[in-house]
Order: sequence, then C-alpha cells, then structure tokens
Amino acid sequence: MSIIKVFDQYLCKGLENVPVLREGNVSKEEYSEFQYSPENIQGPGCDIDPSEVTLPGCSCYAYSCLRESCSCMQTYGQTCRQTYDSHGRLQDQGDTETGYCRPVFECNALCGCSEACCNRVVQRGLGLKLCVYPTEDRGWGVRALEPIPCGTFVCEYAGEVIDFEEARRRQLAQGLEDNNYIIAVREYAGQGPVSETFVDPTVVGNVGRFLNHSCQPNLFMVPVRVHSLVPRLALFAGRDITPQEELTFDYSGGYSNTPTVERLVQSDPGTEASETGTLQRKPCHCGAQNCSQFLPLDLSVLNN
Repeated sequence: MSIIKVFDQYLCKGLENVPVLREGNVSKEEYSEFQYSPENIQGPGCDIDPSEVTLPGCSCYAYSCLRESCSCMQTYGQTCRQTYDSHGRLQDQGDTETGYCRPVFECNALCGCSEACCNRVVQRGLGLKLCVYPTEDRGWGVRALEPIPCGTFVCEYAGEVIDFEEARRRQLAQGLEDNNYIIAVREYAGQGPVSETFVDPTVVGNVGRFLNHSCQPNLFMVPVRVHSLVPRLALFAGRDITPQEELTFDYSGGYSNTPTVERLVQSDPGTEASETGTLQRKPCHCGAQNCSQFLPLDLSVLNN
C-alpha cells in the first residue's frame, strides 16, 4: 500500500474559495472512491435537484435588503432582526427551550438585490482556513486554522440528498465498524406536515464529512434555503473558536445539548437491543463532561 505525506496538499481539489488542508499520512486507496463536492447533489429517491432554482425571489431591487421589505427574510416569520449582522454573522441562534434553530431563507438568483446583499452568506461558500487531521481515537477531524467569532458561517454539511427509504437501506446495512455519515433533518412548520431531509456524504461530500460529533459542540446546524426547497445544512460557530481548536457539532441536530426524551433513550446504557432493532449503537468518545456515552441514533428508520 502506498503511503503519501499530504500535509499542505489540498483536499478540496480547487472547488472551494479557500483551500482545505489535510494533515497526516493517508493511503491513496483510503479515499479513492470519495468525490469532493462543495454543495449537495441529487441522490437516490430525491425528487428535487438541489442545484435548480425553485424558490421565488424578493423584489427589493436594492444593494442590500432590509427585513421590513424583504420577503426572503420574512419567510416563516423570522425574528424582527436582520438574519445576519454587518459582519455576516447569524443573529438568531434559535430557541433555548427546544435547543433547535429556526430555518433561514437567503436571497437567491431570482431576487432583485445585489450579490453583496447582507442576506447572502451561506451561498458564498467556504471562507475560513480549515484543516482535516487524524485524531487519536475518533478517526479524522477538522480544526480551525484561524479565529472564528460566534455566529460565523463555517461550512456546509454537503453530500447526496436521499429519501427516507434509501437512508433506511443504507443505515440498516451498516455494521458497528462502519462510519455513519447520514444526517436527518426534520422541520416542523406549524400544523403542516413534517419536512424531512436526508444528507449522506459518504461517497460524495465536502469538508463537513470529516467533522466529529460532540455532546458539547462548538458548531450548530441550521437549515438554510437559497435557490431550492432542499435546504443546505449550514454549520455556524456557537461560540468564539480559537485557532487549532477542533470543530464539532451535535449529530442529533441540537445546539445546546438539550436532553430530549429521544436523546435520553439513546444514551441510556441499559436500552434493550430490541429498542434499536438491527441498528448498531456506537460509543461516543467526545470526552465532554455531559457525554451521553453513545452517538445519536436515528430510530425513525425502523418505521415502515
């Protein structure tokens, strides 16, 4: 097996605004089947191409939008503040009671505002220096190479957008030694149906694929819609982050580690195997004081 030193070699192959570095020894075969993509792509069962423009635009026709007149910012009744501040940092960091964040609608290709509009952040892509590196006991991880202020957009969690049946098939086929990269995002819009998005970056993905889970993370995930109804799973800094610090997020989607009933069932070491069906419960090695002992497990895939 050929081993190469890849420090200072770019992982993203020139597809990002800022090169993503990878540090450490890696075999050429290890990621021979991995395809880097900075954005989501259409996968099995997904009826909508994430790259297509399917959302209407605002009619602001201004250099930069204001919430009072921008239909994008007003969608789903977002707060009275602008979505982002003058530095492009997310202002509304969610509901402290639920531990989850409200969805964001950015201006898109059909909007009348300029490309410099304050409501265009995630769509501009990666803008920070990041490095993928080998951790001691959790495989690959990602760390910051520069200071990251709280609320700053860090990166997307991009990959194949698949439907429930495909997500179920892939998860049930996994063994204890297999890494699970599938993220399930469920959005509740009042009395309407629950919107589900499944993203799997196992084969096609971006730097977000290498982020580790933590029960006390420094990033939080927000569904951000730009051109399409399919959300981009954007990760923002939940606090100020220092250079060389590992970047982590909660795989269950929460941002404050709120101990929901579902999460407590998953973290209870005494949970019977029958409760998780054929899914493999995997230990968590995040090292946080509030560690739940096991990685979050999506039990919904057991439903027919």
